Amino acid sequence: MKAAVWYGKKDIRVEERFIAQLGQNDVKINVAWAGICGSDLHEYSHGPIQIPVDKEDPLTGNQAPLTMGHEFAGIVEEVGENVTKYKKGDRVTVNPGVTYGVKDDSIDIYDGYAAIGLHTDGGFAETVVVNEKHVYNLPHSLTLEDGALIEPMAVGVQAIKEANFRIGQTVAIVGAGPIGLLTIVAAKAAGASKIIAMDLSDTRLEKAKEVGATHVINSGNLDPVSEVKKIEPDGVDASFEVAGVEPTFKQAVQMTKARGTVTVISIFAKPISFNPMSLTTSGVKITSTFAYEPITFQQTIDMMANGQLKPQGIVTGRIELDDIVEAGFEALSNDKSQAKILVGISKEK
Repeated sequence: MKAAVWYGKKDIRVEERFIAQLGQNDVKINVAWAGICGSDLHEYSHGPIQIPVDKEDPLTGNQAPLTMGHEFAGIVEEVGENVTKYKKGDRVTVNPGVTYGVKDDSIDIYDGYAAIGLHTDGGFAETVVVNEKHVYNLPHSLTLEDGALIEPMAVGVQAIKEANFRIGQTVAIVGAGPIGLLTIVAAKAAGASKIIAMDLSDTRLEKAKEVGATHVINSGNLDPVSEVKKIEPDGVDASFEVAGVEPTFKQAVQMTKARGTVTVISIFAKPISFNPMSLTTSGVKITSTFAYEPITFQQTIDMMANGQLKPQGIVTGRIELDDIVEAGFEALSNDKSQAKILVGISKEK
């Protein structure tokens, strides 16, 4: 089968790979659509960050070179002899999170963490084999393209949960990349009264308005903290740091009201420094999220199926697997008008 394989920084190769052997509890999926995530882009531009290189990952037992892709959906081709919930022809999506699975749902994502497509072979391939516990049926109202958006949408939903957000509160989204845009979608669905988005790209800010932002700020032209305070003099109830650099982290703290919450969603490529007194003197709380609880993944499917969550507007491109490096990773690295690029593999709907 054809697959996009990570060998190292700036080294992803589309090549022929063997299909993994089907185990008794496994599901073989013919991938229809897969999304390129910011985590994938970090691995391409700066990696290895999460991908195991020097030794096998303790949860998956795998190491590079690995087939990337953790946002994907497709059609079941075959199931293992112990699998009863799924059958050939089912339309499914995949929760890529791999944990030890011995903690309760609320802290499962911190019970060790790996991901299909980062720590073991993933969905940038014609076919993928995963354990049935990662597989979720797609409702009839969702297309397979929609199925490739569920995983990143779940990140935004979990972020809103982590902030203990309440209907009518105000939010600031610092960084209008794909996860920032999806956090806007989630905040709108949660009943935010004001959603202030900031980014360096006017194109991304236009996209932010399309998906639900009530105010946008180009933080390259204007001081974002001052501009937020013009809209909300005391600061916002909740800010979401989705850029992953020191200045934006500090700005998120400064634009949050006393006893408000900053939720860190982004992956930081390097350490940052800040003065903890900025928290001590304001009562601002910091929390974070890396992925999502299993229940959040199912809730995201349900809310997308009934129209409460509409992430489809963040898609800015659809490409072929053969073109994933130039038209995918390089385009996302160099063209800030791009947000979410989907890779069409079988392209079934």
